[in-house]
Amino acid sequence: MKYKNPVLRGMYPDPSMCAANGKFYMVCSTFQYFPGVPVFESEDLINWKQVGNCLTRKSQLLLEKNDTSSGIYAPTIRFNKGRFYMVVTNVENIGNFYVYTDDIYGEWSEPIKVEQSGIDPSLFFDDDGKVYFISNGNDKDGRGYIQMSEIDIATGKKLSENEPLWYGTGGRFIEAPHMYKFGDYYYLLNAEGGTEYGHMVNYARSKNLKGPYEPCPANPILTNRNMGGYPLQGAGHGDIVQAADGTWWFCHLAFRQTDLYMPYHHLGRETCMEPVVWKDDWFYIGTPYTKAEDTACGMVVGNGYNEKQGYGQALLEVECPENHTFTPQNLSFEKTFENMSVELNWNFICNPDENKYKLAADSFELRSGDLTIDTKKGSPTFIGTRQSEFDETCEVVCELRNLPVLAQNNENPGQAGLTAYLDPSHHYDVYLEQRGDDTYAVLKVTIGPASCEKKEVLLKNSKAVLKITASSYGYDFFADDVHLGSADTKYLSSEVAGGFTGVFWGLYAQNGACGKFTQFKATHKE
Repeated sequence: MKYKNPVLRGMYPDPSMCAANGKFYMVCSTFQYFPGVPVFESEDLINWKQVGNCLTRKSQLLLEKNDTSSGIYAPTIRFNKGRFYMVVTNVENIGNFYVYTDDIYGEWSEPIKVEQSGIDPSLFFDDDGKVYFISNGNDKDGRGYIQMSEIDIATGKKLSENEPLWYGTGGRFIEAPHMYKFGDYYYLLNAEGGTEYGHMVNYARSKNLKGPYEPCPANPILTNRNMGGYPLQGAGHGDIVQAADGTWWFCHLAFRQTDLYMPYHHLGRETCMEPVVWKDDWFYIGTPYTKAEDTACGMVVGNGYNEKQGYGQALLEVECPENHTFTPQNLSFEKTFENMSVELNWNFICNPDENKYKLAADSFELRSGDLTIDTKKGSPTFIGTRQSEFDETCEVVCELRNLPVLAQNNENPGQAGLTAYLDPSHHYDVYLEQRGDDTYAVLKVTIGPASCEKKEVLLKNSKAVLKITASSYGYDFFADDVHLGSADTKYLSSEVAGGFTGVFWGLYAQNGACGKFTQFKATHKE
């Protein structure tokens, strides 16, 4: 049987996973979005369901100083002696810290800070009971490396100084370290090359925890950097686990680019899954070397890279090991207010003012504050959910409320609407706007410093169905089935806008407006 990558679709980057109690658990980065660090559960490693978030309180996740693509970087989840640990970096506030829980479906502890530099932290529980904190860092000459210290897991206090473990293979931006003990060897994993088109996974092994570490002769063991034009790019930054059936698996991030000759990605970095094989105490990741046609995209892949060992490609369709079973994937969906959990499936920008939101099972009511979705820092009145497919339609019934109050504000009229949102400088909005006694539906596009209203229509009342239809190349915008215009997806891509996030479908209110949203639907059909 084959399965399709990504297994987590939309902005779910920097995955880490562990096995516990007969199941598997995964976490991902969330940057400036609140709540932080979603927790996913799986029985077969292919189909994942969100069961919680690690950081659900402001005391755990302070984002007031954070702007786009800052905040939460690269979590790691580990399970030891009945307890789950999630270690992560809040880059503009507390730095490196971890939280823990004995109930994966419940609340997590308050943060325990670790005074160690670097990002992408990880925990390693050795056989002798000692616990080590691992992160990337720089030596006195500015060279990147992986560093480690022993800590007291109860307090986070360091019990040793930072020690350099490995400088990697020479790729830029060494990051994403994880330590494992398999058999007689310690294995130290990393990512190099930057989390873009040159991304790759490397590792080394040693029989001594503190080294020296011998690089795998087949490094990089996972990269799509030489597969120009292939839809799946940026493969790297991952984690390894063994299933009860004896199979081994590697989760990692990658992204889907728009097309062969359009190297843009706007859905964000996503999570993929690859089988792992072992030979002579070395492990290899991905699909065996082949020049066969990839049925997922009709391309010939595997042309001449890493031929020595023949592993290391991340593909859109992957052959599952024969002794591993999984439930066939269903990638079609219709998401609604009724079947989406407010706590699990929706996010705010930074720490929200809860007084601005009235969230029910079938409707959201948003009351604007002082900030707009163009604001660089802080939390505008916005609640969003990830766009997870190129071909997706999102629609909602929007109604402007408190019209007599809005009518008094002619200079900055109240607005409430639906947005395809990447960051404050890159978003496409279809919204309702009150001007005197009239209500208009407006399409506005914001690309960097340029922002313009493309089209507007006068409505008969203060309510309309707002809709965005998406394809790989563009978005189309509607109000009550009136086409207001189109815009290209590439201007919401990381290649144009920068940053580490992906597009969200956002509901928002600003400039004094109160918007009521009902009948939300986001749909995709395979």
